[in-house]
Amino acid sequence: MGFSNVYEDANRAEAYSKLEFPGTYYLAYRDLPTIIRKLVNGRKAIDFGCGAGRSTRFLRELGFDAVGVDISSGMIDRAKAQDQSGDYYLIANGDFSQFEGGVYDLVLSVFTFDNIPTVDQKVRNFVGLRRLMKPDGRFVSVVSSPEIYTHEWASFSTKDFRENWRAKSGDKVRIIQTDIEDKRPVVDVVCSDKSYRSIYRKSSLFVVRTYRPLAKESEPFEWVNETRIPPWVIYVLAKKCE
Repeated sequence: MGFSNVYEDANRAEAYSKLEFPGTYYLAYRDLPTIIRKLVNGRKAIDFGCGAGRSTRFLRELGFDAVGVDISSGMIDRAKAQDQSGDYYLIANGDFSQFEGGVYDLVLSVFTFDNIPTVDQKVRNFVGLRRLMKPDGRFVSVVSSPEIYTHEWASFSTKDFRENWRAKSGDKVRIIQTDIEDKRPVVDVVCSDKSYRSIYRKSSLFVVRTYRPLAKESEPFEWVNETRIPPWVIYVLAKKCE
């Protein structure tokens, strides 16, 4: 399998830009307001990998002065078109030099690190984003659990990719998003909890809390495995050990 930024593909970017918070995606965002209110001071935020602006708008609705950044020009164009009053910036991969350091209370990243292929590139981005954080700032990173690539879900299918079961941390895996029109497989990179914790240490970031959200039967979605297997992991990071 090759690897590229799948959202540079115009058709896929268009399909993804229409997505809001259905099914399995709902669980990635459901607990964030409570987590952020509990652990984040201040209201200045940067959204890394903002895509078409869904997560940036989410932060604004929580009362943040939020800036969205992405390496995909197509997604930034869609973010600006959907949210003309928002602040969205195209960046080069790992380059945050246009932003002032030490001023952000919150760095948010939702699914972005699933699409960053190597440990070195992950570390480079974490180090660059760390520079932007205030001393007491928080980095909230939502990533796919390794299990998401080996089970069926309300919003994803992996049954056609049995090779995913053999994938180790750093290997490419395939998954189909069933909530969008474009059903071509997305290629991600699986990353274990152990690997992420090593990456954080290399980036001089420290885990404050870890959350693995599970679905509730009472929620208005047709869950598949979400009530017993967490599809996402939410890491809350700080610049110093606490």
